[in-house]
Amino acid sequence: MVERAELTYLRRCLELAEEALADGDEPFGSVLVGADGTVLAEDRNRIAGGDSTRHPEFELARWSAAHLTPEQRAAATVYTSGEHCPMCAAAHGWVGLGRIVYVASSAQLVSWLAELGVEPAPVRPLPVQEVAPGVAVEGPVPELEAEIRELHRRAHPRLA
Repeated sequence: MVERAELTYLRRCLELAEEALADGDEPFGSVLVGADGTVLAEDRNRIAGGDSTRHPEFELARWSAAHLTPEQRAAATVYTSGEHCPMCAAAHGWVGLGRIVYVASSAQLVSWLAELGVEPAPVRPLPVQEVAPGVAVEGPVPELEAEIRELHRRAHPRLA
């Protein structure tokens, strides 16, 4: 169960997801937090320009590799609106980041998008721990699920 302070970071992830949606991107947002609770970096989805690797979790992994020591990375937490995809989970594991806390799981997102008639992604949605088994993962966070589900509904109006 996530703590009250962690809900603040997750709410910021939802704000970033809303910002992404407003800019024509899919609604994903992530925040990297140091061991002392300091927000180190944040990003949102930026795939609308055609580069489908511009996920916020991937960007935060790259940022951390460039700016943090291995010890700082291991002690950090990535808060995110949705569970990491396999690409992002691999980047997270390779740079040695610490814990992940997500609002909605990949399984939930796949289900929601299927209900909306969205074609499946070109990459299989695997749980983070199938890609990076040493990473501590928490989620979903039921108190915020409805908000992220609504953002995805707005991003993909029913195609039927």
